Amino acid sequence: MCGIVGAAARRPVAEILIEGLRRLEYRGYDSAGLAVLQNNKLEVCKEVGKVAVLADSVAKGEWLGQCGIAHTRWATHGKPSQRNAHPHTSMQRLALVHNGIIENHEALRRQLQDIGYEFVSETDTEVIVHLIDSQIQNGLDLFAAIKASVPELEGAFGLAVISLDEPDQVICARSGSPLVIGIGIGENFIASDQLALRQVTDRFVYLEEGDFARITPKNYDIWNADGEPVSRDVTWISEAADAADKGHYRHYMLKEIYEQPQVIRNTLQGRLGSDRILEQVLGAEAQLILDRTRAVQIVACGTSYHAAMVAKYWIEGIAGVPCRVEVASEFRYREFVVEDNTLLVTISQSGETADTLAALRLAKTLGYAATLTVCNVGQSSLVRESDLALMTEAGPEIGVASTKAFTTQLVALIILTVALGRRHKLTAESEAAIVQGLHTLPAMAELALTLDEQIERISEAFADKHHALFLGRGVQWPVAMEGALKLKEISYIHAESYPAGELKHGPLALVDADMPVVAVAPNNELLEKLKSNLEEVRARGGQLFVFADGQSGFKNEPGVTVIPMPHIPDIIAPIIYTLPLQLLSYHVAVLKGTDVDQPRNLAKSVTVE
Repeated sequence: MCGIVGAAARRPVAEILIEGLRRLEYRGYDSAGLAVLQNNKLEVCKEVGKVAVLADSVAKGEWLGQCGIAHTRWATHGKPSQRNAHPHTSMQRLALVHNGIIENHEALRRQLQDIGYEFVSETDTEVIVHLIDSQIQNGLDLFAAIKASVPELEGAFGLAVISLDEPDQVICARSGSPLVIGIGIGENFIASDQLALRQVTDRFVYLEEGDFARITPKNYDIWNADGEPVSRDVTWISEAADAADKGHYRHYMLKEIYEQPQVIRNTLQGRLGSDRILEQVLGAEAQLILDRTRAVQIVACGTSYHAAMVAKYWIEGIAGVPCRVEVASEFRYREFVVEDNTLLVTISQSGETADTLAALRLAKTLGYAATLTVCNVGQSSLVRESDLALMTEAGPEIGVASTKAFTTQLVALIILTVALGRRHKLTAESEAAIVQGLHTLPAMAELALTLDEQIERISEAFADKHHALFLGRGVQWPVAMEGALKLKEISYIHAESYPAGELKHGPLALVDADMPVVAVAPNNELLEKLKSNLEEVRARGGQLFVFADGQSGFKNEPGVTVIPMPHIPDIIAPIIYTLPLQLLSYHVAVLKGTDVDQPRNLAKSVTVE
């Protein structure tokens, strides 16, 4: 969601800030702005729309300031507008950018108005910059003013502040929203995501919860929540910088769909023996925790929730362990019973999803035996705050609609399922069969992607439609859910998913020639029941598009288009059947001319509730 970049250097920083914002565009945003200190002035430029609009405005002037901050905003308080865009200023001497939400902003606003501060925006963020200024008026320097202000803020925030009175530094504070320091030579940087800074450094320091930091051209300093100086590890990141480059692909989403065979290999690497899962990858405490686990509770949001739904079928069906799945935002706000020896599992691409992170923190007070996260970002809050972490190896995912993050989450969840199952009902022979299937998974993914041209052709049948229905049975129902989500996310076609057996209980009333029906039909024990369900669609004149195992007996005929899938081991079928559904949503969106990588109203990393 919102993105922060800051720099303190011995050279002009405006271009660095703008390039950093460009690299954060994947998060989703509606406006962008920057502020620099130059010629004893605080210079600010803010624009509604894309970073390119901001860059064009900046190009019209001379920006020589060597200390500055920048931001991409995703609207929460106040509509997208120039006055609501960041940075926000106070008395023309302070500028501030902010990720997160301040829950008590209305009370703070009234308090600040009572002492003479005028507000020009509708945002919760503006109260912070005036609050800090009020502390400076009480005689504090910038760092002390920020430190005194933070305890008055209720909510989540990552802050970066510059001051005309102390022009060679950026002060930062982190509570519930990630920040990272980038270390340069004669310059230092701050950002909400290290990806924003890869063009200037490959050395990073990740701030911990509650940390404050100061960067200057010469050095950086970090203090913990108690104000004590602390040292944090420096991480050198050596991944190829082209992860943020589309290469020859038209969109990041398509590039990331095609990266899936390789990132699946990466996620499996070092975790498979010839016939066993190597559960040591779960961490030093994994054996003790898994030995006492008798039930699993999974919490997640969006696409990660669909991965959790698939995992429920696996954990109960393969491992023989009770498993409950809940949307994180609902988990937080209801009463429930925690069974003894329950492992809480969180799933998040970013590791900073606000509802999921809050659910984890709540769970720690409720008696769960232990916590484990499935995550793609090694330095994220979920990873640091969980007992165990099972990392995916998807690499940076730029497209807002998740693709490779989802499939690598499923791979990680199979590993967890087997690690649990060998303690319960999973035999050594069954584990060996699963591992054999996993060894074939990258090649199967490559085979599924060869359907791209055929899927592109059938996407034309969806381009002028307003609704679509996705059907699956058993473990393929969550896959159908994910297919429907992808279509609605990027093509803006209203799409719903149902277990196929539920057709006659309501959805069948919607079926006609104007509503395409997509079915996921691997060759498993539910195939014959699914065929009967689909006959109900044909009888009502519905247009069927069936992704079917080549041995399933489906044939092309009037009203039925079959996309033949390779014969796939049951354990990996949900992963492989996901890929053509991603391609379908992509090609439909391209035909409709929507913004594939940055769909309207959505953000990549949802760090607010």
